[in-house]
Amino acid sequence: MAETERFSMRSEIRVRSLAAPATRGRLTFGALTVACALGRAGISYNKREGDGLTPAGCYRLIEVRYRADRVARPATRLPVRIIRPDDGWCDDPGDGRYNRAIRLPCPASHERLWREDHLYDLLVILDHNRHPRIRGRGSAVFFHLARPGYRPTEGCVAVALDHMRRVLALSCPSTMMRIG
Repeated sequence: MAETERFSMRSEIRVRSLAAPATRGRLTFGALTVACALGRAGISYNKREGDGLTPAGCYRLIEVRYRADRVARPATRLPVRIIRPDDGWCDDPGDGRYNRAIRLPCPASHERLWREDHLYDLLVILDHNRHPRIRGRGSAVFFHLARPGYRPTEGCVAVALDHMRRVLALSCPSTMMRIG
């Protein structure tokens, strides 16, 4: 059996915070263990919109998105889409599109996926607060690229580009991310 097939059968990515600071963690997938950044408020089961917490739980990796003008298409068995300049994500709990992909411009509060920095050059949409979708329980929780020095995220899990590529190469539609 090929190495990629062997690892994909262990379809759980584990994310745990370090004792201190709580904004740094370790991501483990099979034999791969790498540093990761977490939300500025650490990990909690009680995620709320804008609280800076990374939500504890087990989430499917729904879809990979990438900036084709900056990075090559990743090797993965997950669904893949190119990020366009008008791609956004609704983070307004009062809007019917809350925690959903949207097209910009949009009058509701939102996050741009086409960013000036490199955090979303390669990202994975996680199955956090999607089924059922509960307003105010958190939106735009992604697995994306880390800032220099693994500075905290707004509630996502973030890794270095080369580590993201390795994780995606081993991932498949049944892969889950267990945080906490």
